[in-house]
Amino acid sequence: MDARESGLALDPKYDANGLITAVATDRAGQLLMVAHMNADALAATLAGGEAVFWSRSRGRLWKKGETSGHVLRVVEARIDCDQDALWLICDPAGPACHTGEVSCFYRRIAGDTLERIG
Repeated sequence: MDARESGLALDPKYDANGLITAVATDRAGQLLMVAHMNADALAATLAGGEAVFWSRSRGRLWKKGETSGHVLRVVEARIDCDQDALWLICDPAGPACHTGEVSCFYRRIAGDTLERIG
């Protein structure tokens, strides 16, 4: 094991595009959304306490809820063992999904179709 895997220094392992995957859940563990962060997004999230991501489609930083008001207040941020994925435990201020659903994961795959859940 190297220092990244066993030490206590924050040393995110960004991919070739400078991104790290971030998974957001609520305090009860319900999966809300998955997005990506670059170093600036992670720094802004940790400093401000609200989730900021890197929008690959917009090519810029994106604060979750910047237009809807449905911010994700970060209660705790965790990083996995090799520091290439983040887990944000959040208090959501409204639905996490842009469709208005509580979670972006509101459908299950059923063969070659989708079924709404919940």
